[in-house]
Amino acid sequence: MVKLITDVSKYLLIWLAAMYTFWSFRYFNVGDEKRERICRRRLPHLLFLLHFLACGVLFLNTGDWKLPVLYGVQAVFLLCYMSLYGRLYRNRSEILVNNMCMLLCVGFIILARLSFDKAVRQFVIIVFSAAVTMLVPFIMDHTWQLGKIPWLYGFLGLGLLCLVHVSGNTSYGAQLSLTVAGVSVQPSEFVKISFVFFTAAMFYRSTDRRQVFITSAVAALHVLLLVMSKDLGSGLIFFITYVFMIFAATSRWSYLGLGIFSGGLASAAAWTMFSHVRVRVMAWKNPWADIDNRGYQIAQSLFAIGTGGWFGLGLCQGMPGRIPVVEKDFVFAAVSEEMGALFAFCVLLICLGCFLQFMMIACEMQALFYKLIALGLGTMYIVQVFLTAGGATKFIPSTGVTLPLVSYGGSSVLSTFVLFSVMQGLHILKRNQEEEDEYETE
Repeated sequence: MVKLITDVSKYLLIWLAAMYTFWSFRYFNVGDEKRERICRRRLPHLLFLLHFLACGVLFLNTGDWKLPVLYGVQAVFLLCYMSLYGRLYRNRSEILVNNMCMLLCVGFIILARLSFDKAVRQFVIIVFSAAVTMLVPFIMDHTWQLGKIPWLYGFLGLGLLCLVHVSGNTSYGAQLSLTVAGVSVQPSEFVKISFVFFTAAMFYRSTDRRQVFITSAVAALHVLLLVMSKDLGSGLIFFITYVFMIFAATSRWSYLGLGIFSGGLASAAAWTMFSHVRVRVMAWKNPWADIDNRGYQIAQSLFAIGTGGWFGLGLCQGMPGRIPVVEKDFVFAAVSEEMGALFAFCVLLICLGCFLQFMMIACEMQALFYKLIALGLGTMYIVQVFLTAGGATKFIPSTGVTLPLVSYGGSSVLSTFVLFSVMQGLHILKRNQEEEDEYETE
C-alpha cells in the first residue's frame, strides 16, 4: 500500500509543481487586477499542498514521527512569514514571496529525505535568516545614503576575503569558511552583496575611464583573492556579474568584449595553475575514464538523473546518498532522481521566474544605483543556478556552488534571504514612489 501511494504521489507532486510554475508565469501575462489576485491566491495553496503531500509520503516510508512534527513547524513558519510580510509591506512583490517559499519547500522536502538532522539545522538557520532580513526592505526604502559609501562596501568585502585567505578553513581543496564561536561561516556568500553594492555605487558616481579603471581594479582584487583561496566557483560568479554591470552602466560593447577576452585568459591560467581545476575538467570531459576516483561524483549524479527519468522513482525509492556532497553541490541530482526530471525542470523555471522579476525591477528603477543593484544581484542569482544545474547534469564542469534556498548551507541561505529582501526593498521603494506621485497629481 505504501509503495502504491508513493508511486501515485510522484505524479501528483509533478502536477502540483507544474501548476505552480504555470500560474507563477501566468502572473506576468495577466492584464487586470482581478486575474492577478487569482494567480496570487492559487500559488500559496499549491505550495502548501505540495509540502503536505511530500512530507506525508516521507512519513509513510520512514515511520519517523519526528517528520510530522517538523512538517507542522515548517508549515506554520511559511504561513507566518507570508502573512507577516504582507502586513509589514503592503507593496511587496507577492510573486517573489511565493517563489521564495516554494523553493524553501523543495529544500525542506529533499533535505528531510537526505538527512533529518541537517534538515532541522537548515530550518533553524532559515528561521533566523527570515527574522534578521525582515527589516531589509524597510532600510532600502528609507535610507537614501546607501549609494554614497562605495568604499565601505569595497573595503569590507576585501577585508573578509583576505581574512579567509589567511586563516580560512580548507574544504575540498579550497579555503571557503571561517569558524566563529563554533559556527562555520562562508564570507564569500555575503561579499556577493557588498560587491554588487560597491560596483553600483561607484558607477552611480561616474562612468568615466578613470572611475571604470579604479572600479575594475578593486573588482579584480575581489576575484584574485577568491582565486588565491581556490574558491573558483565564487570567483566566476563575481567576474560574470561585474562584466554585465559594467556593460549596463556604460553601454560600451568594448568593455563587454574585453571582459569576455579576460575571462578566456583567466580560464586558461586556472587550468595551468590549479590541479583541482584540471581534475574537474577531465572528470567533466569523460567521467567514465576514472569512474572510481575523479569521475565518481559526476557519474553518480548522471546515474541518479538517468535512473529517475522524467517522473522520478518516488521519495525514498532512490539512492541519492551515493552522490558525494549531494545535499550541497548536487541537490539537483537528488531532486531529479526521486521527484523526476519534470519536477526538477519546474524548480529551474521557478528560479527563472525569480530572475525575470529581478530584471523587471531593474527596468523599473530610474536611479542608476538601484538599477545596477537589481541587475547585479539578479545576475549573481541566475548564474549560481546555472552553475549548479549545469554541473550536476554534466553540461559544464562542476564549480562547487549551491542551489539557492534548496541546497544545504547556512551562509548560502542567509545571503539569499538578504538578496531577495534587497530586491523586495527596491520593488517597495518604486511602488511607494508611484503612489506618492499619483497622490500629488490628484
